[in-house]
Amino acid sequence: MQIKTVQLLNELRILFFKYMKNVERDQEFLEGFLVETKKQLYMEEVIFFKFDEWKQHFYKEASTGSLKNYIMKSSDQEYIERLLKEMKNDEESPVFMPPETLDFHIIIPFWDNGNVTGLIALKEQEGSSFSCLTPEEGAAFTKELATILKAALSISKMSVEEKRNRQLFKVTEKFHSSMNMDAVLGEIISTLHTMYPSFDYFLLLSHDNDSHENLPIKDLEYDSENVAALQAYVTGTIQFDDHPSESHSILYAPLKGKQGVYGVLQVIAPNTLMFPESEIEFISLLANTAGSALENAKLYQQSKRLVSDLQLINETSHHLNSNLRLSETMEYMKKQIMKSFGADQTGFILLLPGENVNLLTGSSDFFDSEESGVYVSFLKEKINKDKESLFIGDLSVKCPNVDVKYHSLMAVPMMESNDVKGFALVLHKEPYFFSFEMFKLLQSLIHHSSLAMANSMLREELEKMVITDHLTRLYSRSYLDDKMSESMEVDEEGTFILIDIDNFKRVNDTYGHQVGDEILIQVANLIQHNIRDTDIGARWGGEEMAIYLPSIPLETGIMIAERLKDKVGEESNPKVTISCGVTYWAQEQFDNVKEVFKRADEALYMAKNSGKNRVNVKELRL
Repeated sequence: MQIKTVQLLNELRILFFKYMKNVERDQEFLEGFLVETKKQLYMEEVIFFKFDEWKQHFYKEASTGSLKNYIMKSSDQEYIERLLKEMKNDEESPVFMPPETLDFHIIIPFWDNGNVTGLIALKEQEGSSFSCLTPEEGAAFTKELATILKAALSISKMSVEEKRNRQLFKVTEKFHSSMNMDAVLGEIISTLHTMYPSFDYFLLLSHDNDSHENLPIKDLEYDSENVAALQAYVTGTIQFDDHPSESHSILYAPLKGKQGVYGVLQVIAPNTLMFPESEIEFISLLANTAGSALENAKLYQQSKRLVSDLQLINETSHHLNSNLRLSETMEYMKKQIMKSFGADQTGFILLLPGENVNLLTGSSDFFDSEESGVYVSFLKEKINKDKESLFIGDLSVKCPNVDVKYHSLMAVPMMESNDVKGFALVLHKEPYFFSFEMFKLLQSLIHHSSLAMANSMLREELEKMVITDHLTRLYSRSYLDDKMSESMEVDEEGTFILIDIDNFKRVNDTYGHQVGDEILIQVANLIQHNIRDTDIGARWGGEEMAIYLPSIPLETGIMIAERLKDKVGEESNPKVTISCGVTYWAQEQFDNVKEVFKRADEALYMAKNSGKNRVNVKELRL
């Protein structure tokens, strides 16, 4: 080899080490290296063309200046590509001479695993050093030139990969330092925007996304025509959807964790024919990392929700087992359900023998209206038959002929010894408002609360048995005494009515004691239907009954007694009449329960002795 050639080769190596400090900055290194090469070889122009994997063609990366705005024509591209294909099996041929139609005399391809990553194009001028070389020397020189540039580009590529790895590491740190799904999703988009600023990105998620704001999120629709997206979600592998006619390519990367796929990352590359493998690998790593972070965030949120649900169940169970009255129990349950589920209406329905139902205290006012009958009737039939909970996203689908106001429905039976005692139902106006997690929580809540509710009902039933007469269901004499004593301490006035069924012995003698008991029940029912909930109807003893009207003046008490007397005469069967003794007390007068009873008894005695079927009054004399 001539000294001149050796000298040129040494100078090329010196150039490489001279510009090594800039090798990480492609543009600076290439431009400096090409200018020095131009000087050493006395060339008119030296241009480096890089192969664009996205667009599958060569573009000018750096030049020495005279052809700064040069763009390779399509015909030249096609010719070079054809020659490169012919040379593919002979990578040891590092140089070829293009036809005279091209603006260059020498083209040196850079091979990497059978693929050309770039070209150096040289345009000679008269007296260039390269033209003085023999073919063997020219081959050696171009090979060395190619080796040096290939090494530089390889180092540059490693630098880019290192930068990506640093970015990926940084993103991974952020992913795993946050248990917030919005933060994770936002970081995915931010990273892609940094790495590929000209691309478009969307997150196709398989779960409810209403809470995510300012993020490019779409629902992953299972009936969508986007087959590639669904394939990525179902198979857990990257899918492509190339559109050469529209000059863009779409990549779908599954957001995959260890337990499943949580969505798909859609990356749209404009003006691109296909995704390079290096970019696919990076996006795939990012998607997998994001999938794991999403899974962790989701599991964390699920664990928090589970803890919250357990706290709610524990708190509710503890509260309900503290011997509350039924009204307090149901009111507490209503507040807990409305607060925890965001419900519009909550009802507690007790199923009675036959087709009857009873609305428990604590239910929303809506269930006192006729409009609620649609929901109660529908659920009563379903739950009685199947003994299972119901979770309905849109009731109008189940009842197409009914105009329903509340579309979302959850109902859970209240069981006792495998028997349905009633059910709790929760309603919301919006369709599909309740999640399945809410439904499971409601089931657990009602299951844990049913025993406490049953105990409250049983305890109150026992208490009622103690203070009520078994036959007439009126209050007992002792309960009446206690309530009158309490009233005379806090109220300003009150009226007491003592009632006796006229000729009751004759009824027993004529019809028998069974009919006599029926007459007692009839009169007791009329008493209950003609007084307020705050009034007290009691069985005084035998065929005698009593009514106490707290805070009611004497005139009103007399009207009630007269009305009751008339009702009994009209509606009893067989016909009977009653006599009433009425008296009154007021706070400004000295009085007591015993004296009130005595005056009422005297008034009743006078009514019986003056013809019966009448009302007599005995007032307090000062």
